[in-house]
Amino acid sequence: MDIQPPAVQEALEARKPDAVLTPRDTLREVAPDVYLTHGVIGTVDEFNRGFNGNAGFVVTREGVVVIDSLGSPRLGRRWIDTIRSVTDKPIRYLILTHNHPDHSYGAVAFRRKTEAKIIAHPGTRHYLNSSQFEASVAYRKELLGSDFEGFKGVHADRVVEPAFGGPLELQLGGEVFHVYNVGGHHSFGDLLVHMPKRGITWAGDLYFQNRTTYMLDGDLDDYFKAHDLARELGTRLLIPGHGVAQEGPPFPMRRRTVSYVTRLRNMMREAVRNMSPLSRAVDKADEAFPEWEETALFEENHRKNANFVYTEMEKKILFGED
Repeated sequence: MDIQPPAVQEALEARKPDAVLTPRDTLREVAPDVYLTHGVIGTVDEFNRGFNGNAGFVVTREGVVVIDSLGSPRLGRRWIDTIRSVTDKPIRYLILTHNHPDHSYGAVAFRRKTEAKIIAHPGTRHYLNSSQFEASVAYRKELLGSDFEGFKGVHADRVVEPAFGGPLELQLGGEVFHVYNVGGHHSFGDLLVHMPKRGITWAGDLYFQNRTTYMLDGDLDDYFKAHDLARELGTRLLIPGHGVAQEGPPFPMRRRTVSYVTRLRNMMREAVRNMSPLSRAVDKADEAFPEWEETALFEENHRKNANFVYTEMEKKILFGED
């Protein structure tokens, strides 16, 4: 299986000793005035330095709207430099699809180097005050060293509320952006960005490509609500947080990710109803997804996902928690 986006694969093949991957290396125009930089699908290493997620931007007549900030202060600065290599128009907005490090830890660079208004999910407030945030920052500071100098958690200028309500609408230079709060399907809080005039949807980590999703920070009910909302948007170009943009419908990444989550939920629900022990249910799930074994992070995420889903089903079925 070819896991990496072509832009990333080209950069890997052209890699020189001691080189470090930058957002400019994998930047591609995926639609007129719509740009996507492709992160490495995999874990942090010396070449990608935490550049493991996608980010994008849209150039309008009146300025730039940026989707996600990448995974460190250094990457955030390089991302701004990359945007400015394409256009000198001001960066007006930064929309953070969610608070996971690979998508949001570069936001401090935008706060310091631009006048952009930062839009995020209200759950970001809780994340920035959590022990999970503290542990994540400590881990990355140790792992990435000077790349994390000057890091600071960034609070949004505007949050999108309520969950699964009407979208926040942004209009800039003839482009329209609908920003939806899609609950906490993947993290402490997730946004989905739709451009209705263009039929473009920035899905964040709702759907994955060539990578096994990570479910432990999310909510299963919100996942299916978010999917139901997304599939009604009239999308013609689907841009994920990992992998390449797909034209459609259909969208293979959407079908595969939803199938994975649905099958895992159904397996764990049946196991709980049959009073099968957690360890046995997880072992069974470990053998039930051979078509996913070649995807990135399967070994790291799949058993954890199964364990998480089992406990969620246990809460619902045995204890009546919603």
